[in-house]
Amino acid sequence: MQKILIANRGEIALRIMRSAREMGIKTVAVYSAADRDALHVRYADEAVHIGDAPSSQSYLVGEKIIAACLQTGAEAIHPGYGFLSENAAFARMVREAGLTLIGPTPEAMEIMGNKLSAKAAALKYNIPMVPGTEQAIANVDEAKKRAVEVGFPILIKAAAGGGGKGMRIVNSVADFEEQMQLAVSEAISAFGDGAVFIERYVSSPRHIEIQVLGDTHGNIVHLFERDCSVQRRHQKVVEEAPSAVLSPAIREQMGKCAVDVARSVNYIGAGTVEFIMDDELNFYFLEMNTRLQVEHPVTELITGIDLVKEQIRIARGEAISFKQDDLTIRGHAIELRVYAEDPANNFLPDIGTLQTYITPKGPGVRVDDGFEQGMEIPIYYDPMIAKLITYGSTRQEAINRMVRAIDEYKITGITTTLGFGKFVMQHDAFASGNFDTHFVQKYFSPGVLQQDDEGEAFIAGMLMDKLLNEKKKAVSPAANTIELSNWVKNRKQN
Repeated sequence: MQKILIANRGEIALRIMRSAREMGIKTVAVYSAADRDALHVRYADEAVHIGDAPSSQSYLVGEKIIAACLQTGAEAIHPGYGFLSENAAFARMVREAGLTLIGPTPEAMEIMGNKLSAKAAALKYNIPMVPGTEQAIANVDEAKKRAVEVGFPILIKAAAGGGGKGMRIVNSVADFEEQMQLAVSEAISAFGDGAVFIERYVSSPRHIEIQVLGDTHGNIVHLFERDCSVQRRHQKVVEEAPSAVLSPAIREQMGKCAVDVARSVNYIGAGTVEFIMDDELNFYFLEMNTRLQVEHPVTELITGIDLVKEQIRIARGEAISFKQDDLTIRGHAIELRVYAEDPANNFLPDIGTLQTYITPKGPGVRVDDGFEQGMEIPIYYDPMIAKLITYGSTRQEAINRMVRAIDEYKITGITTTLGFGKFVMQHDAFASGNFDTHFVQKYFSPGVLQQDDEGEAFIAGMLMDKLLNEKKKAVSPAANTIELSNWVKNRKQN
């Protein structure tokens, strides 16, 4: 494998290219009209324009990706995450074109891409499941009957869903019918598939996921867990590894379950098995993401494994370069997704130009980004600017470094989630590890950040007053009587 094409953009495209370059592999970038001057385009050995700015005309058009691959002589395609990374039809197109996809098989994508077929596969290995239905349910009366058996509150979920779409919490029988109709309608609108199922609603859940790797030689390993419980709109904002609440025994159980889930579909490449955990530390299978995750850097930092390099080696037909027993958890890592969003305005995107963009540096700080000062955040794509990751020998050191890094990160011209990230790091619930996926609803309000800004402004003002007073005291009377030079006199007169 001498050359690969990265079918993505921004920070993840750059991150993949850097590992490929270290392996002596040439890279090909693809770009839309909006990304003509993007950093990943400049970094790659070659770049191919594939269409207009909207992703539906560029990054989501599989035919254009494959044409660019054939045009440049690239032998393989790394899809990153998002876009076509979990598209089974695209994976088949790649295979039919005689190319290699650096990822799982289309068959594995199809099974794990639907929550019901994923549950069916996992059940082969007796993986713990949240009580509910194991198949799609369309009859309202039957669904209502099963809901009563499971016990309220229950959750109605779209089988093809994700990101909180097609999902409804139902607290009583009286509300069931209306909420089911809404869930079906939203599922059809979002995914073109109205299939829904029901399961017991876990009221104070933690979102724990396990990183797995599988190769073509039958080896499957896990690389421990990530806690991704700090979320907004059912999407992750802060992730960490390892979890602050898992015991070694539970970690081992979850790791074994994750490996079994991957084994149920003969998984190849990097993937993530996601679990939901209740307040008594009971865990249940949620879904599997058949790609590299946004939050993979925290796993890399605590294990010392470059996941992208492992993906490439596996795609070349090599065995995983380590055994399960070789892995140990070393230290603690935390990731903050730095979005161009306004936390004070319900985390709505705040697109604009990066007038100032200075990244933090120093021990234990990693920034995966795809922007530089003066660049504009495109309106067409996800508004994530960067991933800020800190590492420490302990969780508290990683938290302290994150606070320091946030303070050093200078961004003007747009509003970002940096202030929100600092709020999370300094909150007692996060510091103690006693939090769940409702962290934002429980503890965050727009006024909190405003109070912090006002406090910082007050302190800055007090310091400025103190400095000015000290300067005044330092000026002696004699200094005020010094004869001005002729040059200064002429300047004053003019």
